[in-house]
Amino acid sequence: MKIALLNVKFSPNLGDGLLSECLERELAIAMPGVEVVAIDLAGRAQYRDHGRSRRGRLIALLEALPRWARRYAVRVALAILVQIRLRRHVRNRLHGVDAVVVGGGNLLSDSDLNFPMKLAGALSEVARARLPVAVHAVGVSRGWSRTGHKLFVRALRGTPLIFASVRDRRSQQAWCELLEMRGLRPATLAGDPGLLARYHFAAPVKSGSATHPQVGLCVTSPLAVRYHASGPPPTVDFRKWYDIATRALAAAGLRVVLFTNGSPEDRAFLGRHGNDWCAAAAPGDARIQPATIAPAFATPGDLVDFITGCDVIIAHRMHACILAHAFAIPAIGLKWDVKLDSFFALAGRQAFIADCADLDADALTALTLHALEAGVDHAQLDRLVAATRADVALLAAQLRRAIDPEFAG
Repeated sequence: MKIALLNVKFSPNLGDGLLSECLERELAIAMPGVEVVAIDLAGRAQYRDHGRSRRGRLIALLEALPRWARRYAVRVALAILVQIRLRRHVRNRLHGVDAVVVGGGNLLSDSDLNFPMKLAGALSEVARARLPVAVHAVGVSRGWSRTGHKLFVRALRGTPLIFASVRDRRSQQAWCELLEMRGLRPATLAGDPGLLARYHFAAPVKSGSATHPQVGLCVTSPLAVRYHASGPPPTVDFRKWYDIATRALAAAGLRVVLFTNGSPEDRAFLGRHGNDWCAAAAPGDARIQPATIAPAFATPGDLVDFITGCDVIIAHRMHACILAHAFAIPAIGLKWDVKLDSFFALAGRQAFIADCADLDADALTALTLHALEAGVDHAQLDRLVAATRADVALLAAQLRRAIDPEFAG
């Protein structure tokens, strides 16, 4: 039996690779003997190195264009990608596959038709192969364009959709309004596969200091936040905020390590300003802990190794927070997208998510020290992780039934 996962596993944002690898490995446990393969929606076949990337410049250029011009330019580029590269990539990877799973990640979102066009192209090849399709633990954002909505509906209705689950109640409501009312099956709730990281990645032994806990401060580019945020654009000057945050946390006796999840625009932003932030945080006072920058990570395993070596994580990026929580490391979320609010609500950590605009030096320091003292509710975490494993087991059962009608498990 062979199952293909259709997602963005090899995105430079290693959070996407993390959740994909967790789902691959958990499905292999839930379906003994199954082979699970990844099909990347950008046609990638491996994790990339950390060479120069045009992504940040492209986002800045798109942001400067009028909305109609931006949509037109992206649509033309995506059409070329889908027709010349993606469909062939999917067709080749589907050889010998018995069923396809779309998920997880925030795949049902419409930023300039990116996912609508890619999913439509990929699922057209799946439909041609007449393979059953399941959607699992995806995020569903609102604000789709009319064209994006049509593409999603056509793509999902064009396949034998045997099962659907989404990762939070906001996504479930959006699925109902945008897809279920167009004839698609209802979606159940399922935990993000990244919550299973502790079962599929080994955590190294911590070498931290009890007197100087290590804070992982995840740096996110304001370009990324403005381009992808679900609400109004941020009013905070991120360059100044990270500078203030680094100095305040270091002055509180915490060892600050700046890092990114891997997105090129985040790495470029950190590269431009990180050394200045670190220098400002160590003005020669021996009582103040120096701040440092983590090396760029090549794989999700590298991200796991770093985050599990920290005592607390502060991040906009959702999967930095999910990964930390999976290993019972306190996480503080920096608001920018409702998906992050949804996760913190699911985890019972609403007290530890805040807008950067509300976190001056004193407020951030106080919240960080509170998170370190409060820790993570292990019983609640265990229930969440157990439920997420059960969600994958349910997915596995649905896949088996679709592939083998005589299966009664």
